[in-house]
Amino acid sequence: MASRNLNMVQLIGNLTRDPEMRYTPQGNAVASFVIATNREWVVGGERKQSVDFHNIVAWNKLAEICGQLLKKGTKVYVMGRLQTRDWTDNGGVKKYKTEIIIEDMILLTPKKDGEGSEDMDLDIEGQSESSAEEIPSEDIDLDDINLDDLGSSSK
Repeated sequence: MASRNLNMVQLIGNLTRDPEMRYTPQGNAVASFVIATNREWVVGGERKQSVDFHNIVAWNKLAEICGQLLKKGTKVYVMGRLQTRDWTDNGGVKKYKTEIIIEDMILLTPKKDGEGSEDMDLDIEGQSESSAEEIPSEDIDLDDINLDDLGSSSK
């Protein structure tokens, strides 16, 4: 009997900085960026908040679209799958990084002055990362991220 598996992630959050665009030697576009998500709760009348940071990777046409449209502070919906890679650094220490390889992205931040205010749905179904190769990216230094610059989210 075949077992059923599911690896799917859906997030809505704000970009912590502009996407980083790269190209593989084969010419495949790769965009990487970080999305911050937060949650709030109340304990004993005191409001608490927690922020999580998610490493996002887009390939090919979706990567190019992300590179063109997304900027620091932009609110987006992304859908994809979790992937953890490992490598050994120059000091011989094994490192791990978990990323979300996205297949779809919807821009939720309205356009500026007179450009229209509707959400932009960029459905990139059928994009395959099968020809894409892994590209190591640097770890994110959370000390460099100013949470006040992420934009507010109303709940």
